[in-house]
Amino acid sequence: MTWQPVLEAPAAPSPVSFAHPSEEEFAGILDFYGVKWEYEPRTFPLVEELGHVSMAFTPDFYLCDLDLYIELTTLKQKLVTEKHRKVRLLHERYPDVQVKLLHRSDYLSLLAKYGFGPFSEFDAAGIHEVLISASDLERRVNELGSEISRDYEGKEPLLLGILRGVTCFMADLMRHIALPVTVDFMSISSYDGEQQGGVRILKDLEEDIAGKDVLIIEDIIDTGMTLRTLLDTLWLRRPASLKVCTLLDKPKRRIAEVPIDYRGFTVPDEFVVGYGLDFRQKFRNLPFIATLKDDWRRVQKTQKRPE
Repeated sequence: MTWQPVLEAPAAPSPVSFAHPSEEEFAGILDFYGVKWEYEPRTFPLVEELGHVSMAFTPDFYLCDLDLYIELTTLKQKLVTEKHRKVRLLHERYPDVQVKLLHRSDYLSLLAKYGFGPFSEFDAAGIHEVLISASDLERRVNELGSEISRDYEGKEPLLLGILRGVTCFMADLMRHIALPVTVDFMSISSYDGEQQGGVRILKDLEEDIAGKDVLIIEDIIDTGMTLRTLLDTLWLRRPASLKVCTLLDKPKRRIAEVPIDYRGFTVPDEFVVGYGLDFRQKFRNLPFIATLKDDWRRVQKTQKRPE
């Protein structure tokens, strides 16, 4: 059975008593970007005299997914000098431990370096919460690539991406598939009105899929109606096999039953953006999956789209 993580509301964490307002601010930024952290989880002995520890260092934060300790500092030079000394001693005594000393201005630069943002003011105004973090996406895409590699061992699958939301997922997924692959894309839309459920092909395949093992790569599956019709259409082209891999599955919206062979995450019935998914062509380049504020989205819908 394919592993299918379900996103559930996490248990409320115990309140943390921060020593300084800057630490609480930094924790809030980490939470917004979905970066897992621990507050002052470990103390490192630095200097010992006569069998007793005379100097120790307790970094403010540990970023679990990055295996990185963070110490925040202010602009007071005396404190900065002392903290630099402790960080230097820690590096000397514990060379395998990663630790960084950060000023407030360094927060977003650090997160950007590790793929967690920052993003524009427009993006920030519309986002309600980060649903799936960049590190969780990376981990799960790696697992999917390994599963596909095992299942298609000895074959050369054709990866069929459905444009445009699949671009980020497709690019990352193929790099984790340890097999020779062929890549092609389709762009489709569903008909309106009386022909609802039908599919109009805007961009067709360039490859002949007859006799090939085809793996459809989707960004998200909700009602399943368009995908169901697409599957019926592609089977007429006589592929050797036809399977479906989707990053996100929204089963509460399902109308037509469709087979899902590889699933990244099951998500609630909310509007999601990021990692290729958009709202009016915005948010595609966010490195995580996020939900939008309902009131913000309603306001945007009333505004004319830019030409």
